[in-house]
Amino acid sequence: MAKFVPQAEMPLSDQVKVRRDKLEALRAEGLDPFRQTKFDVTSSAKEIKEHFDAMEGRTVTLAGRLMSKRGMGKVSFCDLQDNTGRIQLYVRFDAMDEADFARFKKNDIGDIVGVEGDVFKTERGEISLRVHKAALLSKSLLPLPEKFHGLTDRETRYRQRYVDLIVNPEVKDTFVKRSMILRELRHFLDSKGFLEVDTPILTPFEIGASARPFYTHHNTLDIDMVLRIETELYLKRLIVGGMDRVYEVGRIFRNEGMDPTHNPEFTSIELYQAYTDFHGMMDLVEEMMKTVAMKVCGTLQISYQGKDIDLSHWERMTMIEAVKKYSGVDFAAISSDEEAIAAAKAHNVELPEIPTKGAILAEFFDAFVEENLIQPTFIYDYPVENSPLAKRKPNDPAFTERFEYFINATEFGNAFSELNDPIDQKARFEKQVADRLAVDPASRAQVDYDYVTALEYGLPPTGGLGFGVDRLVMLLTDSASIRDVLLFPTMKPTDTPKAEKAPEKSENHNISEEKKETEKIDFSKVEIEPLFSDFVDFETFSKSDFRAVKVLECEAVKKSKKLLKFTLDDGTGTNRTILSGIHAYYEPEELVGKTLLAITNLPPRPMMGINSCGMLISAVHHEEGEEKLHLIMLDDHIPAGAKMY
Repeated sequence: MAKFVPQAEMPLSDQVKVRRDKLEALRAEGLDPFRQTKFDVTSSAKEIKEHFDAMEGRTVTLAGRLMSKRGMGKVSFCDLQDNTGRIQLYVRFDAMDEADFARFKKNDIGDIVGVEGDVFKTERGEISLRVHKAALLSKSLLPLPEKFHGLTDRETRYRQRYVDLIVNPEVKDTFVKRSMILRELRHFLDSKGFLEVDTPILTPFEIGASARPFYTHHNTLDIDMVLRIETELYLKRLIVGGMDRVYEVGRIFRNEGMDPTHNPEFTSIELYQAYTDFHGMMDLVEEMMKTVAMKVCGTLQISYQGKDIDLSHWERMTMIEAVKKYSGVDFAAISSDEEAIAAAKAHNVELPEIPTKGAILAEFFDAFVEENLIQPTFIYDYPVENSPLAKRKPNDPAFTERFEYFINATEFGNAFSELNDPIDQKARFEKQVADRLAVDPASRAQVDYDYVTALEYGLPPTGGLGFGVDRLVMLLTDSASIRDVLLFPTMKPTDTPKAEKAPEKSENHNISEEKKETEKIDFSKVEIEPLFSDFVDFETFSKSDFRAVKVLECEAVKKSKKLLKFTLDDGTGTNRTILSGIHAYYEPEELVGKTLLAITNLPPRPMMGINSCGMLISAVHHEEGEEKLHLIMLDDHIPAGAKMY
């Protein structure tokens, strides 16, 4: 990470004023830098450094941003950063026009300049440019930050990616590699005879899938429309139409939780190949991953967040085999939903909304298996309950020809032998929509009968695959969060800038001190549970250890719609993990940094394969039959570990 020396130790507002004064002085001289329209560039920092022997003594022009200034008086050294890297500028008063030299000395760190000079090497051996002409091309009116670090600044980096790219060169490297990954993915699929296509982002209705969509309104047609949650059904229509191999690099939108591996807007690739099955897709995935990793990283042995990943070897297991291996429960020996429910209760596995054997098997997988899949692994033969678009196994119709592949305990892609029986597909769609409405009566999910019609014309045996590009980029760039591989991740808006909110207030006015408008509550509609009639003796009550805890991290638990995982500072010096089923009320990012109240001496309770060590305290009431929940949030002045009496 680059470190920057501030130009002067002065308050920010003063620095801004100085820079604006310099701009006004330039404009008074008729030298407004913002009137510059072009600058002819003949070389780059990288080119000069890589080909110095051939370029030594040559006169070249460069353009870029001033990143440092050293020296006073008649000689200055500066670092110029262009699109390819940095190079030192040697600026001497007797090598330039006197007026140009005087103006150059007034440039600030962050200014964009164009220079002409001779390539040479200093006595210390540093490749440099001896400048004899310079032009200010754009004035930086805000000073660059000295450094970006820590949680707070990480949020700023995401919001102001333009600054992040300037001061942290490794960030740009990540996005260069992202572009390489996409290029190699396209090249691989094109070489296999796949045709890249585009399908609609706006769709006429919500399909029955479990993902929650974003809605918008089409004014001309006067209908609500949905931002797509997948590209699958349109692509398979193209297979029906005779395009035997198609793929789409598409933006997908899901109105759901955010965590280190999920963003509401993300990039996926879906592809479909006629006359193959999910085994063919497995082979394709393995070859594709090896090819792309070798092209981008130059090796199949990669490191991700301290773990060594071997992309040269891929294990293959059925879901039943994997659950038996890691939980000890053999679902091949379970013959009924009731037996599966009993097994779930015995192993503290969260029951799904509709507790069938297949659905419970999937819950066991989430609770016991996924966290162990560090090395590349295919898990196949999924239950039909959570695979509405996959073909049933001919010899066991309770399961489907479907696989997902996992790396570092994270699902990277999903593939099927595609269901092409229109009668079976219609029945599954209708059941999926009915189940969705039973759980959420307000849902607007519908059956895509046009897709059923397409199947009635005949879909050949087809293998299909969908995978997230962002997670693949995270893996191959060793990035911990999906936000690190998205140029502009989805963020909650910040407060209105001070100048817009209250221009009459002083510069030093703190917005956080303003009284914010609070939500108005009609307490006449509030329903409170009756108080317990039974008394608890003081000795029993005093055994409960209530402590203030600080939220260090918060993320959604994979494959759970309810659970949030909290990493907490409880004052002991050892982080505490507590899971809480409050995702319907809070997003993880809004809870980081909060001070909460927890009971810390409850025995650990396994939830989704994670031990929850305690309980967070919330206030619950009902309004017109709807449950309302508020986490108890304490004054941030209360230290972590403070005991509550």
